[in-house]
Amino acid sequence: MTPRRVFALPRQQSLFLPAVLNPFVQEVKLAKADIIKCVFRGIFLVPIRAIFLTLVLMVTWPVAVITTFMHPLKGAVAPMTGWRRFMCRRVMAFLGRSYYFFMGFRVVVKGQQVSSAEAPILAVAPHSTFFDGIVCIVAGLPSTVSRTENLATPIFGRFVRCLQPVLVSRQDPDSRKNTIMEIDSRAKSGGRWPQILVFPEGTCTNRSCLITFKQGAFIPGVPVQPVVMRYPNRLDTVTWTWQGFSSRTLLLLTLSQLYTNVEIEFLPPVTPTEEEKKRPVLFARTVRNVMAQALGVPVTDHTYEDCRLMISAGELTLPMEAGLVEFTKISQKLDLKWDNVKKELEGFAAVACSCKGGRITIQEFASFLKLPISPALQELFALFDRDGDGTIDFREYVIGVTILCRPANTEEVLRTAFQLFDTDEDQRITHEEFSSMLRSALGVCDLNVSKLFKEIDTDSSEFITFSEFQAFALNHPEYAKLFTTYLELQRYQALQGVESEFSSTNHVPSEDNQEESISDKKDD
Repeated sequence: MTPRRVFALPRQQSLFLPAVLNPFVQEVKLAKADIIKCVFRGIFLVPIRAIFLTLVLMVTWPVAVITTFMHPLKGAVAPMTGWRRFMCRRVMAFLGRSYYFFMGFRVVVKGQQVSSAEAPILAVAPHSTFFDGIVCIVAGLPSTVSRTENLATPIFGRFVRCLQPVLVSRQDPDSRKNTIMEIDSRAKSGGRWPQILVFPEGTCTNRSCLITFKQGAFIPGVPVQPVVMRYPNRLDTVTWTWQGFSSRTLLLLTLSQLYTNVEIEFLPPVTPTEEEKKRPVLFARTVRNVMAQALGVPVTDHTYEDCRLMISAGELTLPMEAGLVEFTKISQKLDLKWDNVKKELEGFAAVACSCKGGRITIQEFASFLKLPISPALQELFALFDRDGDGTIDFREYVIGVTILCRPANTEEVLRTAFQLFDTDEDQRITHEEFSSMLRSALGVCDLNVSKLFKEIDTDSSEFITFSEFQAFALNHPEYAKLFTTYLELQRYQALQGVESEFSSTNHVPSEDNQEESISDKKDD
């Protein structure tokens, strides 16, 4: 029996595509009738609401000033008590409800909020808009995590002070550690401090899924009460993501609606197990799964770092969504840091910048490698193309380079490759040796490899040394994998010849002697 080559091995489900490919885009298409309604309603509603909102702010600001007067924010900070707490929890909360009421929000609260002693932390998701601040009002103005710079914002900075936030400073290198310590201290105060409200996703999404929860709120290992938010409106005028309407447009659209529905549901508190207390990441996943089940949405491993990659992709003239890779999963599975993935994005852009949609076809792949399409190149392309759609996206590229190409870039493989090219064994490869070997490997008689040779021959000495060969391979790991793929094909063809000769001699194929050459693709 002729040995067959296996081109597809099982893949780990953990590296399959996520249920939601891009949770950071909101494509709202307003019908002509909706635009006309918004314009006519806006002519009347926006000025009236602006007047009432201004009046509420004029009352709220002096109340906030009185509440926070002579109350420290740094150093030996103590929770507000007595009249300050009454002003904050009652008066400021009432004014906050009035503010959202005059913006047209109709709030429905489900479930029961527990006390700070029962669940010191409130975890709110999905985070999808700047209007989500309404949950702070409904929850009785709990503490939040806020940047230090926000305190200096005119008017609103004074409102933030009323929340007694846990402050984060970008200038302080120890800020993250100090923030976690402060959250831990307040969470274990036995109810002295108000609850701490966090948006564990860390960035806004389109509410189609729940992305990775940051671990900060789960490190103290105390009970957490999940809070889910919904905006059940026919026309979505609130979702503020990385791709979509600007904040100003959303504000005008929202103020132009007769009303905007929002549902806030307090779920039962989740108490961590002993294992989850030791591993906050497990606790974060448990809480996220509870919230996803209540919302009826899937979970993905996207993070804020994916947003940064989206911005980088746009700067590299790629479609922004090309940068989405589910960074948390990819970084953990492949042991990659953000800078590593950013570097791979730049490499991908070098290949895909001329492609429509930021996806690489086999023609662009061959052009980038400066090689013709051959069986070895086709098999390498198939290894990258995980979903078999005939193109390679950035996610497939990162996985392919990391688990296929870089492991093939060993000293032993490179030495073997160099020796095959160096036919006269003089420790250098001439242009003739280089082109002759590639013609044989790729099965192309009239192959022109001058551009590739010059790229490897960095000192223009008309020959390639091992150090040049190695340096090029390390910077272009695709070639190392292409070479090992070629060797595998050669081994497969040799086995075919041996098996054919054996069959013609014995006339009866033996299953015991059958060998199967398997591609060196990883079961990734």
